[in-house]
Formats: sequence, C-alpha cells, structure tokens
Amino acid sequence: MARDRFSTATRLRALGAGAAERVYRAQSKRVRAPRKGRLTGRAALLALVLCSLVVALAYPTRQYVSQRSDIADQRRQADRAREQVHELRELRARWQDPAYVEQQAREHLHFVRPGETGFIMRDGTADPHRPVDRRPADRAWYENLWDGVDTADQASAH
Repeated sequence: MARDRFSTATRLRALGAGAAERVYRAQSKRVRAPRKGRLTGRAALLALVLCSLVVALAYPTRQYVSQRSDIADQRRQADRAREQVHELRELRARWQDPAYVEQQAREHLHFVRPGETGFIMRDGTADPHRPVDRRPADRAWYENLWDGVDTADQASAH
C-alpha cells in the first residue's frame, strides 16, 4: 500500500478550510440587504440624542449670548464714565485757576472790579453772542403784544 502523501491532520485542515468557505458562502446568500428608506433603531436613537442635545443646549446658548451683550453694554458705560471723570478732572483743574474763576464771575454773575462801571443792556445788544435784531419768536410775549398795539396805532394815525 502506498503511503499517502498528506497526513491526516493536513487533510482535516484542508477539509475544515473548504467547509468554512462553503458555510460562509451559504450564509452570505441568506443574509438580507437592509431595506433602504426605513428608519432603523440606531438612526432613531441618534436622532433622539441629537434633538435632546439641541433642546438641552438652546437655553444656555441664549443665556450666553445675552450675557455677552450685557457685558458689552457695561463696558460701554464704563468707558463713558471714564470720559466723564476725565472731563470733570479737567474742569476742576480749570476752576483752580484764578483767571478762569474771574472770567466766570464776570460772565455769569456780572461782577466788576473796583473802579469799573458795569452796564447791562436790556435789549441784549451788549451780548456779542446774541443777534441785535430779534425776531418775534425770540422776544417775550408782552413785547410782541405792545409791538402789535404800536403798529395798529401807527396804521390808524396815517
């Protein structure tokens, strides 16, 4: 009897590999392809998790944006306050100057130095910032009334 070239173990391994291929081919024919367009359980769970995250993060995100806006407003107010403090410090420094104090007293309180004579013009012509010719809207109501009476008297006299 001729001796087989392959041992029994080698034959079993070859048969096992062939059997495994046949089983794999048979199983691949039986496996169904997933249906397209149908929502799977994993997809539904993923959608639920994403929706939950959106809902859970919506309020904190809104709060964050609101707080950032409030912070920007507070910074603008702080900048304005710094500017006002700077202006007030400059004004305080001006009031420390005796010449500025004298100028303000002469302009607003009509102070004069000893030996000077102060004049106040009732029609405002002494004020260089006021126009000499005042319109009816710039005058007191009683001045307009008397001007109307004077005009009527002049018209009836002619």
